[in-house]
Amino acid sequence: MDYSEKKIRRINRYEGVVINVTMDRIRLPDGSEAFREVVEHPGGVCILPVDADGYAYCVRQYRYAMGEHILEAPAGKLEFGEDPAKCAVRELSEETGFSSSQMIPLGRYYTSPGFSTEQLYLFLALNLHAGEAHPDVGEFLDVVRIPFDELYDHVLSGDIHDGKTAIAVLQAKRYLR
Repeated sequence: MDYSEKKIRRINRYEGVVINVTMDRIRLPDGSEAFREVVEHPGGVCILPVDADGYAYCVRQYRYAMGEHILEAPAGKLEFGEDPAKCAVRELSEETGFSSSQMIPLGRYYTSPGFSTEQLYLFLALNLHAGEAHPDVGEFLDVVRIPFDELYDHVLSGDIHDGKTAIAVLQAKRYLR
């Protein structure tokens, strides 16, 4: 059965620096009407770097929306139309200083399809080569080296609250057995 919803009209739009927000009046499959708010986001990448000794590298940074410091895999926003693999190389270097000669795609995921267009592309970075981190202006973070198995246990116990990091760790586990 087709449960598609059809836009009747756009009611308003907010254009921001990172996101745009729209509110549309829509027609439901049964003919009734409703509203849908949509956060438009260009998407992003998340990279889980793991070295030859079995250590993963995460970043700890303050996330204003959550009001806390969060341990997460390095990540960054795609520019509109940017290739996710190229973005992953850039973000890995910016946040950790690492480059990788083996970038393994771990899949594409919707962050919250009920209201957002954001899609995240996840990568496992192996064969790491150290370099100097160069975070974006206004980006403050610490690189945290943690045994991959310990990070995996933190995901399973619910101590990692960042969804993209949890998915990346779970997906990476099959490559790192």
